[in-house]
Amino acid sequence: MNNLQPTEELYKAMGIDKDVYEFGEAIIRDLEERFKSIDENAEYNQLKVIKAMQEAKVSEACLLGTTGYGYNDLGRDTLELVYANLFHCEDALVRPQITCGTHALALALMSNLRPGDELLSPVGKPYDTLEEVIGIRPSKGSLAEYGITYSQVDLLENGDFDYEGIKNAINERTKLVTIQRSKGYQTRKTLSVERIGELISFIKKIKPDVICMVDNCYGEFVQRIEPTDVGADMIVGSLIKNPGGGLAPIGGYIAGKKECVENAAYRLTSPGLGKEVGASLGVTSSFYQGLFLAPTVTASALKSAIFAANIYEKLGFFVAPNATEERFDIIQAITFNKEEGVIAFCKGIQAGAPVDSFVTPEPWDMPGYDSQVIMAAGAFVSGSSIELSADGPIKPPYNVYFQGGLTWQHGKYGILKTLQEMKNSGLIRL
Repeated sequence: MNNLQPTEELYKAMGIDKDVYEFGEAIIRDLEERFKSIDENAEYNQLKVIKAMQEAKVSEACLLGTTGYGYNDLGRDTLELVYANLFHCEDALVRPQITCGTHALALALMSNLRPGDELLSPVGKPYDTLEEVIGIRPSKGSLAEYGITYSQVDLLENGDFDYEGIKNAINERTKLVTIQRSKGYQTRKTLSVERIGELISFIKKIKPDVICMVDNCYGEFVQRIEPTDVGADMIVGSLIKNPGGGLAPIGGYIAGKKECVENAAYRLTSPGLGKEVGASLGVTSSFYQGLFLAPTVTASALKSAIFAANIYEKLGFFVAPNATEERFDIIQAITFNKEEGVIAFCKGIQAGAPVDSFVTPEPWDMPGYDSQVIMAAGAFVSGSSIELSADGPIKPPYNVYFQGGLTWQHGKYGILKTLQEMKNSGLIRL
């Protein structure tokens, strides 16, 4: 007896109406060539990862963990060599002791800046959680408390760099320039690696010894090159985003010039100890395997983002990037212009999750943000942004930021669930 259920019928059994399913299928038919190009990039980046692992001579012994001080941790030290090989740079710090992306960025900044130095952001306001790190919003232990000043040059209205403003902002105290690749809680364009390279080249001509750091979160493996290939002195990211491949349970990385990475290591542990200590506590295997899977997982997240953009743009909403733009990170912003749209979208994502699908997300006062935030993520790793998730601040213009999807098939289902929730709430008509 054949109990095989047609795919459309299974979608129906999982809460997707026929008109919602058919709307999505029509969108997907027009995306075949685009998805093929993404798969080609994933193949290239997969080979890069394998090559980096082979060059570092990763062995079975590398997958074992250490406890206590973590002296002579072969797996940890080899993984850091893998990251340095992969990103074509001198050194890397890849640790479970780095708790999140914000921690990685704070660590990179605090270890490479000294009292009297100035930090410059030439791409406008940084991500919300960095405001307290810098001291834009007063906070205990901020850079401002240590006498480190901050300067900012906004992008021009058309999204271009304000080169004249940047030139005027660079002075004798400018020690480090921070470039945020992704858009954060904004709708500006994400920066391509090529554009980042142009900006770094311009800055280095003005002041060659300035440290150029790139917040690489959400951008790894989207293109075939990374910011360290175009002159970045440091790149920083989170392992529960792209490079962890959905398997890393915690962690962050800093990769780049040896001196910059060493400074970060001494700040993370202690002067005199640096990279020599820090037990891997049994997570090393998931770091390696997650990195191995990262190119294809990132490709799935990209397909999911493009699918979301095409669906919601067709329904008349503003989306950034738009339906046809080239992608440089995995984040998709959608503007609903009303609180109810953000909440309905997040409810749909949560309902499509493999974990906690029965939970209803609500806005709350999340630490590090200046407004209530709603977050939807039924993830295997708490807060993992590479898994299917959505979040947004509850304030005008009421943008939601969607990212992730360990598989394209799950991303597709999650987006259809948002569409179903929007339909059920009377916010759209198909």
